[in-house]
Amino acid sequence: MTVRRDFREPARPRSDVVIGREELMAGARAQLVGGGSVLVHGPAGIGKSTVLRALAAECAEGVRTVLRCSATESESHLPFLALADLLGLVVDEVASQLPTPQRTALESALTGRGESTLQRDGLALRLAVLSTLRALAARGPVLIVADDLQWLDPASTELLGFAARRLGDTPVRMLCAVRTQTEPHGQEHDRYLRAAPPDTLAVRVNPFSRAQVAQLLDHRGYTDLPRSTVRDIHRTSGGNPLFALELGRALFESTTPPSPGEPLPVPTSLRTLVLNRLGALSPEARRTLLVASAGARPTPALLRAAGRENAEAETAQAAALGLLVTERDAPVVRFAHPLISAALYAEASAQERRAAHAALSTAASDPIERARHLALATTGRDPQVADRLGEAAAAARDRGAPSVAAELGLLAARHTPVDAVPGPHERRLQAAADALTAGETDFARDIAHEVLDHATDPSDRVRAWMIVIDAAGHAMAEVDAVFPQALADAGDDPGLLTLVHYQLAWRAVLVEGDFDRAREEGALAADLAARAGDRRNELLALAFQAQTETLMGHPNAPATIKRALKEPQDPRVACDHNGAGAVRFRWLIMSDQLGEARKTISALLREVRRRGMVEAEVHFLRGLAETELRAGHCGRALDLARESLRLARDTGIGEAASAMLTSLAEAAGGEVDRALALAREAVARAEEDGDVLYLSRALAALGHAELVAGDASGTVRSLRRVRELEAGLGIVDPARGRWHGDLAEALVAVGEPAEAQDVIDDTRTRALRLGRESVLAVLDRAEALVRAARGETDTAARQLASAQDRLAKLGYGLEEARAAYALAGLRTQRPGPTSYDEAARLFRRCRAMPWLRQVETAMVTGPARPSLAGAALDILAATERQVAALVMEGATNREIAARLFISVKTVEATLTRVYRKLGIRSRVDIVRLAAGHRSG
Repeated sequence: MTVRRDFREPARPRSDVVIGREELMAGARAQLVGGGSVLVHGPAGIGKSTVLRALAAECAEGVRTVLRCSATESESHLPFLALADLLGLVVDEVASQLPTPQRTALESALTGRGESTLQRDGLALRLAVLSTLRALAARGPVLIVADDLQWLDPASTELLGFAARRLGDTPVRMLCAVRTQTEPHGQEHDRYLRAAPPDTLAVRVNPFSRAQVAQLLDHRGYTDLPRSTVRDIHRTSGGNPLFALELGRALFESTTPPSPGEPLPVPTSLRTLVLNRLGALSPEARRTLLVASAGARPTPALLRAAGRENAEAETAQAAALGLLVTERDAPVVRFAHPLISAALYAEASAQERRAAHAALSTAASDPIERARHLALATTGRDPQVADRLGEAAAAARDRGAPSVAAELGLLAARHTPVDAVPGPHERRLQAAADALTAGETDFARDIAHEVLDHATDPSDRVRAWMIVIDAAGHAMAEVDAVFPQALADAGDDPGLLTLVHYQLAWRAVLVEGDFDRAREEGALAADLAARAGDRRNELLALAFQAQTETLMGHPNAPATIKRALKEPQDPRVACDHNGAGAVRFRWLIMSDQLGEARKTISALLREVRRRGMVEAEVHFLRGLAETELRAGHCGRALDLARESLRLARDTGIGEAASAMLTSLAEAAGGEVDRALALAREAVARAEEDGDVLYLSRALAALGHAELVAGDASGTVRSLRRVRELEAGLGIVDPARGRWHGDLAEALVAVGEPAEAQDVIDDTRTRALRLGRESVLAVLDRAEALVRAARGETDTAARQLASAQDRLAKLGYGLEEARAAYALAGLRTQRPGPTSYDEAARLFRRCRAMPWLRQVETAMVTGPARPSLAGAALDILAATERQVAALVMEGATNREIAARLFISVKTVEATLTRVYRKLGIRSRVDIVRLAAGHRSG
């Protein structure tokens, strides 16, 4: 493991910023707003107090009196201390309202004078607390905030419980936090609920996910920790925020980061916290636990094989002390918290650790595990140990565990003599490649830079440069300076030049947006690879060339795909996200072969999951989600897209692309606000990365979300940019983004039917040449709306019905439903009954919830109509009615243009049509005509 040392001293931001608790906070907030009480519970360090403070700050604004107490363990034996904290500063406000016996008992308890006790003054004191709370509540709502409820003195707890059970509808709410065990047996928090009102909501604060731990560390200033280190912090801390921060601080302060395979350094503060029961262990039991902490999945049998003869008795002793968790049906020796294992290991001396690993290197049954323990038990360079580690890394790679392979590869490099074959640099580069496969891009980049700092061989250096470029992902502009250095190191070696020109092909697309240049570089890389006899990279270059030609609508695309699929194949390239299998999937989905596309992408996804190829998994999850979205399976698409986005955020791979696809899925089957937020995030990331290719796709997603949200003008702005970008990029195939129908529809909505028809005509020409049937059907749907805007209602209805039928036959369920919705809306403009039932049925079948909500609204309220009524309304198109209505309000042409997001010229042309249809000559006549209808 490598930890960068160049990050700055952490800032000291507020410690009570709430991270990753949105759902918990929302539930608790709703309970408090509704007049209820909340008990927040969970283990030490999990963030209960942070949640409590945040909720209290929110609720305090709506109450008159806030009563607070926060006990400590050392104070828990002092009677009435918590009661004094709660009521000491406010009791004088209401003391005069209490009966004398109650006032006397309460004053005695709060001041310590008179030696009040629950035994002697019990009923009077209980009634005094209840009366005080009622008196305070009579002046306005009261909020009681009690942290660390487990340390409240028993007397105060009993008094609070008595009052809480009798407050009824009195406006007194309680917000409490209490420590419970990590894995409570039974409902441990129930006994604390007795100190709260009967309707109290108990909410458990759960451990953080890896992404939330990363966000927390970033918030506290630990911004440059590699993802692999964050992963280890998450695993070791068990998701506990306090533990994670302490581990992050220890890494920052450590001058010697842990070597590959070694646990994280555990700071003294945490060792004291988790190991305070170690003193009760016998020395032999402690040694047994050390061996268990060094093992991957220790069992009593493994511990006995490692020389711990009394393993069962010693682990039972540790379990009795709460250090281990015993499970009846599982033989594995499991620590009560991962931090206990890490702290045990950190406490041991280097000699004790090596002895534990040496014992496990012969006891473990798995060859990968044996090799790892042998490495950690050995010091110095040893070619035999290095070879065994290299073999173990290959086995881990074949098992689909590339992150394990990367760790073993670095251990192998550490034990490899300088003059060995393969050498230490070659082993490191393979480890970096494994780290990339596992999605640990920061880890891979650090390894590559370590090689570049010491390597002189051109092959090692070029391969290291390629790792640096690959780790940049879509942000290739950030590594522009690498390319000249890589070309210089490659010299005239065709095999090394293949690697560089393949990356230059990607750069041409992502940074320059030049598809012609990208195709040339891809073809050159394929030729160089063939000259070098490098079939693997030849296949990758051919796949890239095929993908580029597909997007360009180049006639050679099918032939290049066939070349990329020709034998011999490389198994890993076949399922690579940039390989021929992925290109074939893209061709299938663009060619409307949804069934075959689903079968292809599902097989690819299964294979990359088996191999542990995380980057490819992110890509193929998106591909499968896109396929389901096209087929109208919106719920399934949304689940897959969200899974892809979670994985992308965890690994830092393809976040913009996953946000873009998830935005489309949310707009189809989830929440429109979420769709808008994700699309804007994707646009921002693509712009930040200088990734013009994904910028166009992100803007297309934004335009679609804006259309679903009813923001036609926003859709026009976003999709006009997409049109301009794709024209500059040379993207010809309209099946790539499928945004053209959305743009035409939005243009009609804002009163620009001429531009809408231009978009349709231009796109139809290309779609006809490439045979994109679904695109043509969507264009017909959009053209029907153009015709309807021109008053050609009957023709529009026939075209919509035809488009709906064709989309149904192609299997595009959501697009079919949209055509049915447009047809129902069109029929509302003509006399006679109107029904949205068909559209509702189709949207419901697709689980297209945002669209279904639109239909249900239209079924109840009908479409919005201008105030101009009667026969005149029926002969005007939608935009014409809107313009006429604004004329009646006295709006000028410029004001109408601003209100409807159209040009003044369009307003003038629309008014000309209105005059002709209504048989009038001026704006004044519109007002007169409307007045005549009203008086009639």
